[in-house]
Amino acid sequence: MAAEKSDVLQGTLDLLILRTLALEPLHGFGISRRLRQITGGVFVVNPGSLFPALYKLEAEGYVSASWGESENRRRARYYRLTAAGRKHLEAEQKNWRRISLAINRVLETTA
Repeated sequence: MAAEKSDVLQGTLDLLILRTLALEPLHGFGISRRLRQITGGVFVVNPGSLFPALYKLEAEGYVSASWGESENRRRARYYRLTAAGRKHLEAEQKNWRRISLAINRVLETTA
């Protein structure tokens, strides 16, 4: 049975992007593809959501961008995590774990 697609929860897209870029610099399509692969197709991030998030992360200093050549020899903008982005990612991961633990506690309680 194929996994159902799911909307990314509001506020989590930045975290997912930063975590993806912690592995290696990627262009926008590469980020979207990696997220789809890692989540087994559950999260499909469209360009209308991805690029505004990337621009915001760049403006905040969490990612930097430079032009390069993609695997199909096209010009592409590659994004990489900055030192500030790594620090922010660590804090956000810690916060996400705290929140998800609390949500799981609620979901696992019996009535």
